[in-house]
Amino acid sequence: MNKAKKWLSLSLSGALLLGLLAGCGGGSETTPAPETTAPVEETAPSEPVAGGILRYGTDSEPTGFDPHTVSEEASLRVINQLYETLVATNADMTFYGELAESWEIPDDVTYIFHLRQGVKFHSGREMTAEDVVYTFDRVLGKTEAGDIGALGSSSSYFGGIESVEALDPYTVQFTLAEPNAAFLNNLTSNYGAIVDKDVIEANGDLMRADGGTGPFQLGEWLPDNYVELTKFADYWEADRVVLDGITYYLIGDESARLAALRTGEIDIANLSSTNVTAAEEEENLAVLGYQTNDYIAMGCNLSTPALQDKNVRQAMSYALDRQAIINIVYNGQAAVSSMVPPAMGHWSLDVSTMDLYQFNLDKAKELMEAAGYSEDNRLALKLAAGLMDSLRQAAVVIQQQLAQIYIDVEITNLESGEYVDIWGKMSTPEAGFDLMVVSDGAGTDPNRAISFFFGSTASANVFGFSNERVDELCALGIATTDEAQREEYYNEAQEICIDDCTKLCIASPMKYFVTSTRVHGFSPSAADSSNFRDTYLTQ
Repeated sequence: MNKAKKWLSLSLSGALLLGLLAGCGGGSETTPAPETTAPVEETAPSEPVAGGILRYGTDSEPTGFDPHTVSEEASLRVINQLYETLVATNADMTFYGELAESWEIPDDVTYIFHLRQGVKFHSGREMTAEDVVYTFDRVLGKTEAGDIGALGSSSSYFGGIESVEALDPYTVQFTLAEPNAAFLNNLTSNYGAIVDKDVIEANGDLMRADGGTGPFQLGEWLPDNYVELTKFADYWEADRVVLDGITYYLIGDESARLAALRTGEIDIANLSSTNVTAAEEEENLAVLGYQTNDYIAMGCNLSTPALQDKNVRQAMSYALDRQAIINIVYNGQAAVSSMVPPAMGHWSLDVSTMDLYQFNLDKAKELMEAAGYSEDNRLALKLAAGLMDSLRQAAVVIQQQLAQIYIDVEITNLESGEYVDIWGKMSTPEAGFDLMVVSDGAGTDPNRAISFFFGSTASANVFGFSNERVDELCALGIATTDEAQREEYYNEAQEICIDDCTKLCIASPMKYFVTSTRVHGFSPSAADSSNFRDTYLTQ
């Protein structure tokens, strides 16, 4: 590590020690849910200053950078700079071509994409239609590597692809087994990011390698310290990208991130609503907020005998004072949510009046007693949480609330790599945990929000939920483009999942970036919160 990096690392460590702990307020008094708003536009200098390194304070350690197998947030922040997809979404959720210049849909199961010419991988090799074919063969387990555990391999994503063919070097045709109303939307996910076959063959996978086409390429990764990215000189929109690079510094404590922003040691970080007010008082800092399509939830490991009893799961739902959790964890800046968050508009059910979303200790105790529990026979459960501030804080509040209904919860805060490993085992005894607090992204289509997490064979259905009617409804919803009919199918699916209580959804938060006032051209949204192509720094 050079002297400058070493100094910054030591200085940030000092900030971690000196930072004040974020304050938390409790109570179940209702705080109005925030309205969905676009990021506030800034008044920027007329001319950007070329170059510079954006210093990003990140809250947790990445686990690796394979876009097809990794889903945790710290890794995705980096992955989204390295990789690109055929299609992407604007802030208003409309589609635009990224690696595909255009496309046509001659019938309801055929999609033909015309690729941009001259796009290069970070290896220097040109991307062609054969790379698109290889990418989806890899996702679907059709390469020599076989099943790699790709998160996009399920029917809710790309499992319905019948074939992918290169018609010429810059034209690729997808043929689906049946109509899929969410197919274009699915292609915007990093689970379908186009990858470099040669890099994978040389490295085995992409966890520590870079096989992308994005505006930045992977530099040095020093675990538990930083990840360096450098500008890709041969990027197909190279003239658009001003920054010389991005360095992600691991600063797990939020108060330390705020301290580092104040002193100018970093340029940007995510902060919770608890610390946003303090940041707004600083003349050298700016706050950018947006309503997310994410939500936090508590999942039940159905291999735990006690949690196979629906009475116990429903009792926990009644015992969760969701508004109190919102007030404490998000300073009131979140909305009570199902697995289809309110920001998804008409696809989302209004859960505020649903019985299982009402805080009702009497009903919760009644159900627990029906299951055989009492003060003299309490249920002990182990809960896993990640090191993200919101998950850690939510776990503590949940522990306190469940204690009121004869449930004693033991919390373990896991490191990122261990958390992801346990997450994948949460329907089995091997997980070693009965409950897990998770932060999930619903995407922009209801099929992703429901089928991806609740489909019986879905790759992100990690808690063991299985319901034939939900599977049937998702299959019906994906097969039609009639929005009213789709809404009816997915509403019923939501109601079934809510009643089952395998995954107790809690809240969908606002998210906040705090930046130095020298950062310009960054406009996060629910569609894309990590696009730094137009970002630049001033002195």
